[in-house]
Amino acid sequence: MEVNLILYGVFTYLLASIPFGLIVGKLFGKDVRKEGSGNIGATNVTRVVGKKAGILVFILDSLKGFLPVYFSKYIFETKYVAILALVAVLGHCFSIFLKFKGGKGVATAIGVLYALSFKSALIVSLFWLGVFLTTGYVSLASVLSAGISWSVLHIISGSIEYTLSAFFIGLIIIFKHKDNIKRFLEGRENRFIYKD
Repeated sequence: MEVNLILYGVFTYLLASIPFGLIVGKLFGKDVRKEGSGNIGATNVTRVVGKKAGILVFILDSLKGFLPVYFSKYIFETKYVAILALVAVLGHCFSIFLKFKGGKGVATAIGVLYALSFKSALIVSLFWLGVFLTTGYVSLASVLSAGISWSVLHIISGSIEYTLSAFFIGLIIIFKHKDNIKRFLEGRENRFIYKD
């Protein structure tokens, strides 16, 4: 059990560490770390490369969170699934392939959340969409969604393990958005614009 869990954890981390934003950007001749916000996530890929590339990265980043966590539910106890959920987000945000740097974790976290609780993820997704459409700020929608995700998950699932995992994932996402938060408070944060 312990060996299997460790191996699965390593697999989850390595899968989540794959920098799909960087890879897709390179396929289009762009290094997204050197353009736009410099982030490897779907938002910056959309700004730098275009909408289709951004959507592809969002899907891939979501899947690398969803797949290992979803299948772990059939193998491990709830408490271990919760730990693996956290590992997936850590893999994306602190990738071993990028010298422990990475994206801000939003797409991977939403994939994880869909694996843990579809209803919770749907509610958080709709909340994110509502904030984004109302304000135009991806960062604001992401930070606020990260802030409520754990409480939504707790109400829907009733699992304290999942709730704690989502709480720490939310903290990671908020931490990774610290520069966005600072710019937003100073009135310098950019609204979302994409290339056709």
